[in-house]
Amino acid sequence: MSVAIIIILFLVTLFVAICLHELGHFITAKRAGVKVEEFGIGFPPPRLFSIKRGETIYSVNAIPIGAFVKAAGENDPTVPRSLAGKGPWTRLGIYAAGPLVNIFLAFVLLSAFIALPYSVIAGNGLMVHSAVENSPAEEAGIQRGDIILEVAGQPVHNWGDMQDIVNSVEEGAEITLLLQRNGQEVQTTVKPKFDPKSQQLKIGAVLCWNIVSQVDEDSPAYEAGIRPGDAIYSINGQLLIYNEESTSSALRSVEEGEKIKLVLLRDGNVTSVSLTNVGYETLPGVELRWVDEAHLEQERLPVWRAVYLGAKYIIYMPVLIIEAIPQIIKSPDTALVGPIGAAQLTVEAVRSSGLSNILFMAGIISLGIGIFNFLPLPPLDGGGMLVAFIEGCRRGKRLSSRAIRLAYTIGTAFLIALVILVTFIDIQRLISGETFL
Repeated sequence: MSVAIIIILFLVTLFVAICLHELGHFITAKRAGVKVEEFGIGFPPPRLFSIKRGETIYSVNAIPIGAFVKAAGENDPTVPRSLAGKGPWTRLGIYAAGPLVNIFLAFVLLSAFIALPYSVIAGNGLMVHSAVENSPAEEAGIQRGDIILEVAGQPVHNWGDMQDIVNSVEEGAEITLLLQRNGQEVQTTVKPKFDPKSQQLKIGAVLCWNIVSQVDEDSPAYEAGIRPGDAIYSINGQLLIYNEESTSSALRSVEEGEKIKLVLLRDGNVTSVSLTNVGYETLPGVELRWVDEAHLEQERLPVWRAVYLGAKYIIYMPVLIIEAIPQIIKSPDTALVGPIGAAQLTVEAVRSSGLSNILFMAGIISLGIGIFNFLPLPPLDGGGMLVAFIEGCRRGKRLSSRAIRLAYTIGTAFLIALVILVTFIDIQRLISGETFL
């Protein structure tokens, strides 16, 4: 799919998410008895089309960057049926409605994405890239390049098989692994350990579908940094690298003269290398070992499971954001993105993993809009919620108009600076050719 079409889909997604956000404010304000003077799609000037129904003007405007709701007396409680004239808890609900609509939309989109059929790699066993230090796999003597054929007497064909079998045993129990090593079958036993982070039993083996067995020292691949023992995780963002055909397909997707970017697993870590494509259909000077009969299969989760996982993703997102704060502080250029960066990420996700990722990215965009607007910073919805909450705790006693104006001035200045910074980072990333995937 062309970049232009993906960007158009991204812009439509962003536009719809913002319009639904404002629709949430509109409906809640109307139900609360606030006079809504105008509900506009896009921003004037000029106003392209408008119609008045009751006391509200519904307009379509020339600048298609979202929508707006104009309520009577937003900051003046003396105006009849004004927003400012409503009680603090009513105002809090009106301010919260927009972000909550975005979060609900994200839940629907992410659940729909998870419910779609998805491709998994399956083969005659699972290849071991490395054993985690001090893990059951290391203690059992599992080596790089081993292929796990059976776990507890049951054949394994994909990573899900392995996970399900290991988690079906009791913690501390021994299980037998049948391995293929250097063309011979060997057996070993392991005692899976409980991993508190994933809440699952694990043996500590890093799995892959290929491994580099040899690299010619005079080859472009060696000069690029590919070494024996590496596993190819992705080629130019294409994640499903499981046999020679998938490798050739990924290489053919890169124009001659452009850079081929490879993400590698090396000693348990992820590293990236690149080389210039001169018409390669195989990696020059590289010999790879593959899992026999590796192929793609289609799987689908039950709807109830997809809904559960969609809700779980939404619930745990604040936790993930808190955990990411050190990374945001350390490397804001990789952790913070604006509309330009989100568009770039959408293009990369769709081109690497298919059109269905539009649903996923739409969910993430809507969720991001919702969470961002919950920040307790004027003039965001969270700022209005904070003012309403404080006044509610003060039993309706209002904050001084001077204090509110000051808070809105400082908040607006901060947001403008943040937008400029993030936009600069996004543009710099594009110019330098950096990618997310």
